[in-house]
Parts: sequence; C-alpha cells; structure tokens
Amino acid sequence: MQTLNFQQLWRYQDQLIDGTLHTLLLTLVAAAIGTAIGVAAAAAVRSGPRPVRWAIRGYVELIRNTPSLIQLFVVFFVLPGFGLRMGAFEAASIALGLYFGAYCTEIVRAGLDAIPGSQVEAGQCLGLTRWQVFRHIVLPPALRSVYPAFTSQFVLLLLGTSLASQISAEELFHTGGFIETRTYRSFEVYAVICGIYFALVMTFKLLFAAVGHLAFRWPVRR
Repeated sequence: MQTLNFQQLWRYQDQLIDGTLHTLLLTLVAAAIGTAIGVAAAAAVRSGPRPVRWAIRGYVELIRNTPSLIQLFVVFFVLPGFGLRMGAFEAASIALGLYFGAYCTEIVRAGLDAIPGSQVEAGQCLGLTRWQVFRHIVLPPALRSVYPAFTSQFVLLLLGTSLASQISAEELFHTGGFIETRTYRSFEVYAVICGIYFALVMTFKLLFAAVGHLAFRWPVRR
C-alpha cells in the first residue's frame, strides 16, 4: 500500500501559486463581465422594448438550462469556425462571464422588482429626477436585497472556474492535473487542490460578511 507523501509537492509550490492567481484572475474577470451583463440586462428587462426583453429572457433561459461545460466548449471550439479565435483564458472568461451574467440578471431584476412602486412614485412627486430616484430610493434597498445572492453566486463562479481546465486554461485545477502526471500522487495533489479551493472560498465568505456588516450593518455570525 502506498504511503502518503506530500513532500514531493513542495517543488511545485510556484506552479500552485501561479495556478491560484490565475483562478482568482479568471474569477474576477468573469464576474466583472457577468455583472455588467446582469445590470444592463436587468435594466433592459424592466424598461426596454418588447423584442429586447424577449431576447434577454431567451438568453437567461438558455444559459441557465444548459451545462456550463458545453457553453465553454461552444465558445472555445465552435466560435473559431466563424472566425472568432481566442486563447483558452479569454474563452473561459467569456463563457463564465456569460454564465454568471444570466444568473446576475435574475438576481438584479429580483432586487429591483422588490422595490415598491409607491416609493418610486413618491420620489417623482417630490421632483426628483430619474437618476436621483434610482440613486437615493431604488439603489440602496436593491443592493441590500441582492447582496447575499450575488456573493453566493460569486462563490459558485469561483468553484466553476475548474471547468476551464477542460480547454487547458492554466488555472488551479489544470495545474493540479499537471502535477499529478509528474508525481503520480493523485490523492496528495487533489487533497492540496481541494484545500486551496476551500481556503479561497472561506476567505471570500469572510470578506463578503465583513463588507455586508460594514455596508448594511448586518450582524456578524460567530
């Protein structure tokens, strides 16, 4: 029976750090793309013309009801057939951004819909402009409403970046596969990879909890 030996992995610590940084960068880029899509799409669903609303709803349903791995393969393998070639990291950023954007659209839309119409009408009666109504009446409670769901989806996005290894994007899970082929220490390698993912998730959860406490005065869980 093979004994556990984690010492062989120390020589690959630079690769593990690099893979972790690439995972964080991929998560942040995809989150930025998805957030921009989600905010714009949610606003268009509320006030855009009917064809635009239908198109956005179709996009949301398509993304949410198909495997994200297939979406990644479409971006990386299918789009080059139409002349849209990109590297693995760029393809993963776009595919995961579209995935995150579909969920973010529903999160933001639900937050905006939670604002009573009477509050908006009251602001308009006071002579506030549309921007002032949005800034002072709609935005603060909407942010408070969507923050928990948004942060939970961000964590799922972080874990979902491991799919990018299927197109050889140099993120953490891909790095683990590379190290495993060099050391043949499958349990040790993936135990370390799992530990890194767990540490990243818990770090972001603590960070989000602290931000929520400071911004929205939520109690800190102990």
